[in-house]
Amino acid sequence: MIVALLDRSEKFHQSCADVVRDLEPPLVTCEAVIAESCYLLRNLPGAPEAVIENVFAGIFQIPFQLSRDADGVKQRLRKYRDRKIDLADASLIRLADDFETADILILDKDFEIYRWERTSPSKSF
Repeated sequence: MIVALLDRSEKFHQSCADVVRDLEPPLVTCEAVIAESCYLLRNLPGAPEAVIENVFAGIFQIPFQLSRDADGVKQRLRKYRDRKIDLADASLIRLADDFETADILILDKDFEIYRWERTSPSKSF
């Protein structure tokens, strides 16, 4: 979602912008998502810096600590191994469990399959 927000050429840019515009900051995420976003945006001048600036400004908050939640992340990686789940996705699922929410803003269609404590399938664009 962060990538689509910053890259106007992304198919879902406007949809993501519309959704985020209606939300109150902060948006909670994890370092794996920030790292993945910066990597995917590396060819868009200034975009990785904009991601980090949003962290610095408190728009994106990162309460998740892998060292504290490693076992929970490992369980999600194991559970969805057949889906080739990555660290960012497993961390987001664990974060949603921590916040007791069903809401994860994501474009990844695998989130229609993943489940966490408070969910039915996630809503994706």
